[in-house]
Amino acid sequence: MTKFVYDFSEGNKDMKDLLGGKGANLAEMTRMGSPVPPGFTITTEACLIFLANDGAPPEMLQEAGGHLVRLEEAMGKKLGDRDDPLLVSVRSGAKFSMPGMMDTVLNLGLNDESVNGLAKQTGGDMRFANDAYRRFIQMFGKIVMDVPADAFERALDEAKERKGSGTQDTDLDADDLAALIERFRAIHQEHTGEEFPQDPKDQLRLAIEAVFRSWNGRRAIDYRRQNKISDDLGTAVNVQAMVFGNRGDDSGTGVAFTRDPSTGQKVPYGDYLPNAQGEDVVAGIRNTLRIAELERLDPASYVELRKAMDTLEGHYRDMCDIEFTIEKRKFWLLQTRIGKRTALAEWVIAHDMLHEGLISADEALLRVDANRLEELFKRRVRADGTEPIAKGLNASPGAATGRVVFSADDAEEWAGRGEPVILVRRETTPDDYHGMISSQGILTSAGGTNSHAAVVARGEGIPAVCGADAIKLDPAARTFSANGVVAKEGDVITIDGFTGNVYLGELPLEESVLEKARSGDETARRETIWKAFETLMAQADGARRLRVRANADTPDQAANARERGAEGIGLCRTEHMFLGEERVDSVRQMIFAETKDEEQAAYDVLLPLQREDFVGIFRAMSALPVTVRLLDPPLHEFLPNQVDLAVEVALGEERGEDVSEQKVVLQKVNELHEMNPMLGLRGVRLGIVKPGLYAMQVRAICEAAARVKKEGADPRVEIMIPLVATAPELKQMLDELQPVASDVLRREAVEIEHLEWGTMIELPRAAVTAAEIAETAEFFSFGTNDLTQTAFGFSRDDIGKFVGMYEERKLVPANPFVTIDTPGVGRLMSIASEEGRAANPHLHLGICGEHGGDPASVMFCHQIGLDYVSCSPYRVETARLAAGQAAIGGSESASK
Repeated sequence: MTKFVYDFSEGNKDMKDLLGGKGANLAEMTRMGSPVPPGFTITTEACLIFLANDGAPPEMLQEAGGHLVRLEEAMGKKLGDRDDPLLVSVRSGAKFSMPGMMDTVLNLGLNDESVNGLAKQTGGDMRFANDAYRRFIQMFGKIVMDVPADAFERALDEAKERKGSGTQDTDLDADDLAALIERFRAIHQEHTGEEFPQDPKDQLRLAIEAVFRSWNGRRAIDYRRQNKISDDLGTAVNVQAMVFGNRGDDSGTGVAFTRDPSTGQKVPYGDYLPNAQGEDVVAGIRNTLRIAELERLDPASYVELRKAMDTLEGHYRDMCDIEFTIEKRKFWLLQTRIGKRTALAEWVIAHDMLHEGLISADEALLRVDANRLEELFKRRVRADGTEPIAKGLNASPGAATGRVVFSADDAEEWAGRGEPVILVRRETTPDDYHGMISSQGILTSAGGTNSHAAVVARGEGIPAVCGADAIKLDPAARTFSANGVVAKEGDVITIDGFTGNVYLGELPLEESVLEKARSGDETARRETIWKAFETLMAQADGARRLRVRANADTPDQAANARERGAEGIGLCRTEHMFLGEERVDSVRQMIFAETKDEEQAAYDVLLPLQREDFVGIFRAMSALPVTVRLLDPPLHEFLPNQVDLAVEVALGEERGEDVSEQKVVLQKVNELHEMNPMLGLRGVRLGIVKPGLYAMQVRAICEAAARVKKEGADPRVEIMIPLVATAPELKQMLDELQPVASDVLRREAVEIEHLEWGTMIELPRAAVTAAEIAETAEFFSFGTNDLTQTAFGFSRDDIGKFVGMYEERKLVPANPFVTIDTPGVGRLMSIASEEGRAANPHLHLGICGEHGGDPASVMFCHQIGLDYVSCSPYRVETARLAAGQAAIGGSESASK
């Protein structure tokens, strides 16, 4: 019989699949003897069954009932008892941390009678009891019964206004809160048509069901899609005896990190709120105190907190995120988890823990996320004396400039049309997630460094400034003011997540510490992040089998790629060398040529231009391989747009102008026009139809290599024929082009030791007939952009219109142009690799599509035995890191 419920004493930290991260860690802390309020966990399996059947399995409810009885016995109280009530929290907890994306209910078990029993337990403190009850109605109504949160918030604000200007939640007395309870109950009935439920067991059942359902809420789905978390995991539910941080100034609640999750520094970091419950910290509705303030307010509890932080970090051997409550100076741990952190902190912590002896070199390498490496190169604000209009907490590092918007929906809409935006809110809620991830940056006027806005921003790598309390929002006017300055919706602002400063207008940005260090800046090279980067990248380079090349078309791009650690060029696109007025004119001369002599004259102009391009690239990549792809796109791309030209001719004729030249061009454009140019006269087909074109390119490549060789450098040349579908196509091309190369090298009296010929595998037919093609080719390079287009029948340029819906409906696991589709495209690659090498054991294999810089795709390339990946120069470090991680087992970073 399946076990659906586990007591905290029955589990451990390795049971995250079943108990979720929160449940597994509560069980681990219970086993360690930490001060954890008792409780039990309902498994993720129960959640999945509930969602599949729209109802809980009966045996789960029976098990939960039995565990509730044992919890009541352990606490010596009964749930919701009128005289001495047990109250519980009901919290979500998936395998991977999803902060704020699912639901929590506190103070469950309160009703019109047990509220008096709670007051008795606390020495007649009716204010505390009423505060707990109004919080429960508010939370239960919003989360379980779908009552709009604003309805409760408005009623709370009205109660504070009646009390007087500047009134805080904590200023409301017992009578104020009793009146608010009645108003909250009325709101509940107005929106649900039902009285607020009084039976504690009904409350518990409904709350468990609501937490299960929150797994499929919009914000949870958005978060999973953004962070590549499977929809099939489900969430556990944790039912735990309540402890109260809102029992007066000798009580409180907080969130603490064992290290700074923004910078990685080994210092305690977090927020504390006296006389509050945990949701007050996370929601950001009250500005918090720094965790160090607890030492002044309650020295004994601070000592216990520091002891717990040291114990947990030592036990988990990672930075821990801890939630705690102090009730009447009694310290309790409510949860711990591996803490989310910025990319900067991720590297610093891995480096420091390696040097502290907490983790091994391989573990340190696996602690950093290759998907987030590019965040380390983000630029910073260069203020140059500009005064900020406001200052808040540096909640998430990075600089961001964008137009002010005040709602998540507007952020998503504006970003969708290409406008960079800064989302400005008093505080964010989980329902704002879709707008947050659409924004360049996030600015809140309230909240601390562990508010919802701060936690999500750090996890997503979005710059954020929180708790900038000088900012006063006017939602009706769609403006905010700060120190006499007014910013309207649509105005440009700049935020600095490193300093917490907020500026009006767009400020210039400066290079990151890593870019400065790479350029030789000695101050930057002394920073811990540079030391961490050097240490862990050296570890990755030492571990990886895959080589990493770059896609580069110019000498500058080649030099940049080499500086970033590229071990060659995997794709040099020659079509980019045909751009520019002089070159386009010669290409058009070649296209319009009526005779072979006219065509050759055009090639004679293009050849020296192409040769000079290759000379610069071969110099920059001396002793490293350079794969040059011969011209791939159809010729019409070098001609004017057909529609624009037709309109120009028609209007010119209407005005009586001489448009004879334009008509000649239009005639040629019409001749070359194709209904589906992606599958038309391009690639190898173009070389077959216009043999002089590829011959000119090969001559230019070999003349350039010969010159560079004579200069004393070591050019290593790989010539790639694109879009081959059949072995005879490739053989015909090589029969025509290899003699051209030999003639040049013989004439120049130069020997190029590394001169290879190969093809791109970018059509399904080429993949499944790879054994035939490999008899002629010396290398294959997978062009996964076109291979994905032709395997799926998707247009890369048009998929954006529907790929989001496809991902949402699970019609594809991810955008196949971002991450290799392993069952389909990946299978074609595997076939080509296996059968190609079987036919030609010396065949070397690489990939040159954009997938070459995607960590998940790099992992797949490692698994199927490719020799190298190639990506844009700015993703070379990402690919190096991912290749190293693939060799030792994949990343286990804290980003999920």
